[in-house]
Amino acid sequence: MIFFLLSPLFIAAHVYFVYECFKWLDTLRLPRGLGKFVKILVAFLWAVFSLSIFAAYVIPAGVPYESFPILYILRRVLKKSGNYNLGVLIYMGMSFAVILIGRLIEYIKLKKKGYEPKQVFSSALYSNKRAVMGVLNIVFIVLLMWYGVAHGRDVKLNTYEIQTAKQVEGSDGLRIALVADMHLGYSIGCEQMEKMADLINASSPDIVIMAGDIFDNEYEALDDPERLIEIFASIKSRYGTYAVYGNHDIEEKIIGGFTFDYHNPNKAAGKEMNEFLKKAGIMLLLDEYVLIDDTFYVYGRPDYSKPGNGTGKRKSAEELVRGLDLTKPLIVIDHEPRELQALADAGVDIDLCGHTHDGQFFPMNITSRLFTWENSAGVLKKGNMYNIVTSGVGLYGPNIRIGTDAEVCIIDVKW
Repeated sequence: MIFFLLSPLFIAAHVYFVYECFKWLDTLRLPRGLGKFVKILVAFLWAVFSLSIFAAYVIPAGVPYESFPILYILRRVLKKSGNYNLGVLIYMGMSFAVILIGRLIEYIKLKKKGYEPKQVFSSALYSNKRAVMGVLNIVFIVLLMWYGVAHGRDVKLNTYEIQTAKQVEGSDGLRIALVADMHLGYSIGCEQMEKMADLINASSPDIVIMAGDIFDNEYEALDDPERLIEIFASIKSRYGTYAVYGNHDIEEKIIGGFTFDYHNPNKAAGKEMNEFLKKAGIMLLLDEYVLIDDTFYVYGRPDYSKPGNGTGKRKSAEELVRGLDLTKPLIVIDHEPRELQALADAGVDIDLCGHTHDGQFFPMNITSRLFTWENSAGVLKKGNMYNIVTSGVGLYGPNIRIGTDAEVCIIDVKW
């Protein structure tokens, strides 16, 4: 619903981009017939590109390839195009904002010097300047998007070392592989997950933790579910793989990264998502714990925003530790890094999270670190508790990463 409320602004921005493009084309002084044809072509292609996000939403979800191959392929193409378009929109908007500010400053300077700005802006010299700026702007956007897309596919390995206040007799420590925010769907599929699985297996972890947003709302968006199950099942560790669901592990339509009825806490994962995890050998923890090797606890919390389970509630920090032997280390998996002080006060030793993407792209990475999250990514110590947040493996909304990394976190824990 939020995206539809913002859609007039979205469309207005694209109309303005086309207007600026037409002005730039005029500076190239193309032959009249060719110039008109180019403008029509640009307007048509840009309309298809910018409106693809709406067109994909109109095509019914769940259309099987076997029955309607053209609709199936068209929906996937439009969905991917829409995700790329969001990235272009963001950085074209920033680029044009800088240009408009520059024009305003130039206008003020001309006025102060007694020149008539209209005459200057319509002069041949300014026309040439506009032509050069247009070329530079196009090159900037193309290179930035190329980098953002490529960087988003480059999964890195980050390693942290921590030491808990509790000791475990007969054990020196634990190696944890933490991943989150795979967002399996139109942007992320088998290729990215193979990179993730290879990095995890090469690190020989004792346990693998998946901290939510495994799916990107639409299960039918998975490029090859059976192959993805094989990839997840190929992940090896001593104690296995444990997961929680995030706010996107919900079967519902999504447009521009936004879902509908977002504040309904009772929404839950679809049957196919649950079956996927079972087939892949991943243990889903729904406000419950497991005691592993009689040594340490792993507790999986439902998502803060969408706990599901029919009640729309989840246990508080005090409730989840009730009945546990807190002389043993307690590891909590919580999709969103919230209630950190409450978890630390309750006796949690390690809190593993995702959700933030560390902002994913500039300038959201700056706002995420300064204003949104106490710990946007990395390690934060609260009393005796370590909170570790991963920036995620996949992508949400715009199909780019700029200023952040897709990552697998390896955490070496010393008791």
